[in-house]
Amino acid sequence: MMESAASQYRPADLVLLLGRLLLSLIFLHEGWSLAANLAATIDTFAKLGLSAPVALATIALQLGAGASVATGFLGRLGATALALFCLATALLFHTNFASQNELLHFEKDLAIAGGMFVLAATGAGSISVDNLLKRRTRGIHPWLRAMM
Repeated sequence: MMESAASQYRPADLVLLLGRLLLSLIFLHEGWSLAANLAATIDTFAKLGLSAPVALATIALQLGAGASVATGFLGRLGATALALFCLATALLFHTNFASQNELLHFEKDLAIAGGMFVLAATGAGSISVDNLLKRRTRGIHPWLRAMM
């Protein structure tokens, strides 16, 4: 009798996949929103003293690393990039702790960074492109294997 694909995985594999998808959702949504309203995004960044290339790099980071985490392709690298991004965002933009809203955003960014660092340490798990590539590809460069 043939087992279904879902029954091949342990519950922890499915939970790790769910966690990756939930962590990536905020970045994919925000990156898409920024890209869809590019003129407004560039204007908002300019008001913060940031250039258009920084706005474009932010969009690329959120979409690229968000997709990396969601699919588990170079998941450690994507998670590390987003963890550092969250730390930078918290420390640069959410430090007015007199405002409850700013404090909440600061804490949210720290929590997401923590989740991303955990993901970077554990890897994307068995339900990931990284795992598929590791199993099917021989001779992967050691640096690339470390990123998987």
